[in-house]
Amino acid sequence: MQIRDAADGDLEAIRDIYNDAVANTTAIWNQTLVDVANRAAWLKARKSAGFPVLVAVSNAGEVIGYASFGEWRAFDGYRHTVEHSVYVRSDRRGGGGGRALMAALIERAEALGKHVMVAGIESSNLPSIRLHEQLGFEQTGHMKEVGTKFGRWLDLTFMQLILRTGSPS
Repeated sequence: MQIRDAADGDLEAIRDIYNDAVANTTAIWNQTLVDVANRAAWLKARKSAGFPVLVAVSNAGEVIGYASFGEWRAFDGYRHTVEHSVYVRSDRRGGGGGRALMAALIERAEALGKHVMVAGIESSNLPSIRLHEQLGFEQTGHMKEVGTKFGRWLDLTFMQLILRTGSPS
């Protein structure tokens, strides 16, 4: 498996992975499927803001997952904190792609001088919570019934990883 920066040629695979998560999981709290133009605008916005979008590519050349991070909150005081997203194709979950994408994202965040990486995870997504714990994230909050999807209330677990110590610049 290879982890690399996403390119325009990856947009259909990114769209498919995103739409599968929308339609079949509580990982994304949206209910609207997107098209390639939507993902192209998203990719362009992320790159313009200086944030990475990474893809995991199988040995056969297929995009099996993607990951990114962006602002956690849009106020200057939060500029050293990012929130990330990681999605893996449904038939490739549990195969190490999510872990590889996360490791690469953490490296990118550190290289950009970020201090904290935040995860907001639907609380019943135990595989994602366990992966984050294995990577050193700590649970910092649990918010009950703050979202809804598939006709039920969803809880949100917040986790964070402190990337760098020291005083802010």
